[in-house]
Amino acid sequence: MDENQKLIDINKDLESKGINLRIEKRGKVLNIRGSLPDKKNPNLLKVQRISLKIPCEINGLEDARKAIELINYQLKKNQFTWSHWIKEKPISSIKSNNINLGNEIENFKKVFFSDTSKSKSPASMISTWQSAYKPYMNRLIKISNKSSLNLNEDLLLKILLSYKENSRSRQQCGIAISSLARYLNLELPENWKQLQSGYGIHESNFRKLPSDDEIITNFNLIPNPKWKFVFGLMATYGLRNHEVFFCDLSCLKKNGDKILRVFPKTKTGEHQVWPFHPEWVSLFGLDNKTDTNSLLPNIKTDLQETTLQHIGRRVSEQFRRYKISFTPYDLRHAWAVRTILIGLPNTVAAKMMGHSVSIHTKTYHHWITRRDQQIAVDSALSRSTINNTNNYYL
Repeated sequence: MDENQKLIDINKDLESKGINLRIEKRGKVLNIRGSLPDKKNPNLLKVQRISLKIPCEINGLEDARKAIELINYQLKKNQFTWSHWIKEKPISSIKSNNINLGNEIENFKKVFFSDTSKSKSPASMISTWQSAYKPYMNRLIKISNKSSLNLNEDLLLKILLSYKENSRSRQQCGIAISSLARYLNLELPENWKQLQSGYGIHESNFRKLPSDDEIITNFNLIPNPKWKFVFGLMATYGLRNHEVFFCDLSCLKKNGDKILRVFPKTKTGEHQVWPFHPEWVSLFGLDNKTDTNSLLPNIKTDLQETTLQHIGRRVSEQFRRYKISFTPYDLRHAWAVRTILIGLPNTVAAKMMGHSVSIHTKTYHHWITRRDQQIAVDSALSRSTINNTNNYYL
């Protein structure tokens, strides 16, 4: 019997015994998942995990079963305490040594994941931590190891300034480090937000977005029909890399409305997207599908075993493999600019892209400004033409 079948059998046996805890495989190790007393309010039960850190193998599964039976006994006897199952790390005082810095970041990470108000999706929280926090925490530790600075304003400023001005990395670093500073009750410079600098597409990147012709040309470079389908979806619907694998594709069947629904388990939750250009649905062979279950590449999408970030990385790897002349996210940006140029309201476009209007306006500021100015110019010229015509007949 293999490990996966053994896991299924044990969980079924636990369920038959009325035990509400389950063994969960995450990567190559095992966790326990189920309703457990809240760490801050033991009278409140909520679904939580206990990391066993034991390998997913036959013997490990038996050990996990025994652990669940013991926890179930402790819960019945009101003897369950978290200190028996997790190694509590005391919040260390802020000192200029790397051990304390590591502890502080680890505690900050626990607080981050315990705040369920950040997202309804655990997968989204994992993806956000991996992409938007972890790299900057690692940079903090790395630079701290090489400097004699205390964990204070000077060190945090050094981390921020280690990223290029006007880069997205500096912007994201500023957000991540300011969150850490709030947790540690550390003061930041008054001009911190200005130092973070801009986010989104700046003038240096303005001319790098692919034209429609370039997009079509690169589509034809892809030999694999399934990755071609991925490219076509991203170009036509402006999807994030991972969102391609979490969509309701039934709209692409014959007589379907071609309005794509992105599932709620993605980074920013459920939203609907219209195709721009609509004719690209046919051009890229996205329409009149009969079996929508076999259109996408066969990659792991079980968020118990992978992350949204890893799925997105697979898409980027394929773009490089096929020598696409731009990044997957450039397709998304090009879609956004397309909607601006045809006059789609910012509120509508932002909702389709799954982000806020403020982020949309900030990211695509150049094109939105040009559009609004063009509308004003066209309106002024129209009024001028009417006035001149009226004066002609006076």
